[in-house]
Amino acid sequence: MKRYTFVDIATQSYIALVAVLVVIFHGVSLPNWPRLLLVHVIVFGLIHSVICLNARFPSIKPIELFRHYYPIPLFIAFYRETELLNQMFYTGYLDAHFFRVEQWLFGTQPGLEMMNWFPNRWVAELLYAAYFSYYLMIGAVGLALLIRDKKQFAHFISITSFLFYVCYIVYICLPVVGPRIVFLEGLEIGPQLPFTLYVENFVTPESVQGAGFFQIMGWIYDHFESAGAAFPSSHVAVAICITYFSYLYLRRIRHVILLVTFLLCISTVYGRYHYVVDVAAGVLAAAVLIPLGNHLYFKFFKKNPSALSSHQ
Repeated sequence: MKRYTFVDIATQSYIALVAVLVVIFHGVSLPNWPRLLLVHVIVFGLIHSVICLNARFPSIKPIELFRHYYPIPLFIAFYRETELLNQMFYTGYLDAHFFRVEQWLFGTQPGLEMMNWFPNRWVAELLYAAYFSYYLMIGAVGLALLIRDKKQFAHFISITSFLFYVCYIVYICLPVVGPRIVFLEGLEIGPQLPFTLYVENFVTPESVQGAGFFQIMGWIYDHFESAGAAFPSSHVAVAICITYFSYLYLRRIRHVILLVTFLLCISTVYGRYHYVVDVAAGVLAAAVLIPLGNHLYFKFFKKNPSALSSHQ
């Protein structure tokens, strides 16, 4: 265990926790749960094996590379998995409650109407580009920190992973699909809701459809979207986390990252991916989990100073 780092503990804990939840709560919603459990056991074992191999053969670069950066591809796998698991605790989705809250707060549905309020192509291009930048920011900031200082990268990937894993657990327990999927898929989310008013206005303006980044995001969501992973917005939470690390380690670009993050928060609602409540929850998640993650991260290294050698 002394060769384990904070991100290893966080990742293995997430894998183990989800496996336990599957065993206890799988029910009829997860008929192939033994196969899924087996996958978790295999992934857990592979991660442990790579950590041990790297400790024994530290000079083998491919093993070292994979040992430190394996959480990144797992983000996508774990995210997609939440769609398989989010019916264990609740049948259907919780969007009816979010729809009512939005209606009570705003007297309308910003997650459906904002695009109609600002249908200009340049607005759509700007906001969809900001939404797409989420993927670039993770890679670019991570690469910059990796080149700059491996310890800084370790800090970044540890807190980012911690934030992702907490969001994924919430997705599994509290499935919310968001306005775009509710209306495009025609999902039934509850009676006595004024759907007809919004179904009639849910057509995407042609000016927006012509935006290049609208089409790019459409392809991404067609292939990688996970239904039920809207609350809290991990786009918002992780973008704020990236902004935090830019102010901490990459100060020359911090204001640019801050501006893009601000636009991204707007774009999540404009693009009909999230309710405003999801965005607020994403901000709150970042505000709570970044300090908590930092506390756990530095506490771990204080108790395990030998783990620092893994990032030299």
